Amino acid sequence: MAHAEQLNWWKGAVIYQVYPRSFQDSNQDGVGDLQGIIQRLDYIKSLAVDAIWISPFFKSPMKDFGYDISDYRAIDPLFGEMDDFDELIEKAHQKNIKIIIDQVLSHTSDEHPWFLQSREDKTNDKADWYVWADARPDGTQPNNWLSIFGGPAWQWEPRRGQYYLHNFLTGQPDLNFHNPEVREAVLGNVKYWLDKGVDGFRLDAINFCFHDKQLRDNPAKPPEKRTGRGFSEDNPYAFQYHFYNNTQPENLAFMREIRALLDQYPGTVSLGEISSEDSLTTMAEYTSGGDKLHMGYSFELLTKDYSVAYIRSTVEQLENSMTEGWPCWAFSNHDVERVASRWNPKGIVDPQQCKMLVALLTSLRGSTCLYQGEELGLGEAEVAFADLQDPYGITFWPNFKGRDGCRTPMPWQADETSLHAGFSQTKPWLPVDKNHQAQAVAKQDTCADSVLNANRTFLHWRQQQVALLEGDIKFIDTDEPILAFWRKHEEASLFCVFNLSEQPQTLNLAEFSQTPLTACQGYTDKPLMPSETSLTLPAYGYFIAQANH
Repeated sequence: MAHAEQLNWWKGAVIYQVYPRSFQDSNQDGVGDLQGIIQRLDYIKSLAVDAIWISPFFKSPMKDFGYDISDYRAIDPLFGEMDDFDELIEKAHQKNIKIIIDQVLSHTSDEHPWFLQSREDKTNDKADWYVWADARPDGTQPNNWLSIFGGPAWQWEPRRGQYYLHNFLTGQPDLNFHNPEVREAVLGNVKYWLDKGVDGFRLDAINFCFHDKQLRDNPAKPPEKRTGRGFSEDNPYAFQYHFYNNTQPENLAFMREIRALLDQYPGTVSLGEISSEDSLTTMAEYTSGGDKLHMGYSFELLTKDYSVAYIRSTVEQLENSMTEGWPCWAFSNHDVERVASRWNPKGIVDPQQCKMLVALLTSLRGSTCLYQGEELGLGEAEVAFADLQDPYGITFWPNFKGRDGCRTPMPWQADETSLHAGFSQTKPWLPVDKNHQAQAVAKQDTCADSVLNANRTFLHWRQQQVALLEGDIKFIDTDEPILAFWRKHEEASLFCVFNLSEQPQTLNLAEFSQTPLTACQGYTDKPLMPSETSLTLPAYGYFIAQANH
């Protein structure tokens, strides 16, 4: 039996998200691939991360770029072959890097064989594998449910003379999880990858697996409550309380089925993406009792609000409700504007703020998802309408430009002789942002004070800090723009303070600690001497110190 710390490697882990289409193109077709990830494993290892989460690489028509799966057990030729994945697993494990893969369980592609059979008639073997419903007497949709990508969540299928449910694109029909055969088949696909040796799963939209059997209408949401969590506020989806098209009580039993399967493979982990009307409460519920998901994360810190009050209240609310489970935090991912732009008041990239944000993210209690390029301080890319690929952005342009701006290729080279920043030698599927090329890995590698090297230094140091990996968190009363908290584990205590503004801030440390503090990490106006109690944090400065008991 493995030691407990080996089984619980994911607690306090930093998980590096790779969006494979945009990471590294190894075969010069303009799209990143599995061999590209293998080529960059040394780089990933240099970041002192514990695991790689790889966004979907399964066979797909790519209407939603892999989140519409037509074969859960096959590699899409765009990304390589199964031998490439086996090699990736082997070489990552040799470097002590875990591999987490996306599993998109709530829906399939409309080109999946299950759906192609299900849509034919109402009597075939897969007839009840998707959510089908009759039209209303006037021919309109069965209820008022809406798709996240705009418009009704129902699509007419003339072969059956019924509507099918799609919470996302029309090409992503929702499976009927009320059918036990569906759950068995879905878990069979999960088991396939466990047998391949993966270390865990990021479960996409996991609270969408079940729908309300009665198909009740969602109630309207008043305008002042229409705040987006990963979607545009002018999207009609924000006009409803989504009480019935997701997050149903039956889903808890399915979470237990997932956990029971993973428990047969010690050391594997489940990370659920959750977007509900009360995502923090759902996260706590889905990770409670030690018999459901290991971790959950939501869009709560992927919003525009960058205030001390919001960050503190969000974390504290989860801490108060998640008494048994384990949180996972992210500031960026493949679905939202990059944090370097989103949380800068001027919408520009400030290198010092980028360093501070990685330190803040990885100092919160829980595990962390770090999105590729976040370690470089990449901001949101400008993508012209003619270059857009994301159907979400195309639909809602120009008020909402979609997700392409955070999905542009990773910049590896900075010199002008390197085509497309070293991502590919041919035209990439999305253009490389010119500003990103100036922040390329090769350029930052040679600069001791670069965002990349500062983040490497911090993440390597963090790996040795039990208080940050496993400790409790207790916030300290401070005024905007200072966020401060203690992280404590047994005798190890760290005082963490972050200046979220572009103006210097001064603190009297004696107000926060009755014992002397020894500086460990940070960016301050000058080194803190043992006798000093006044600390000045420059713009976006931070300070982490050990309490000397």
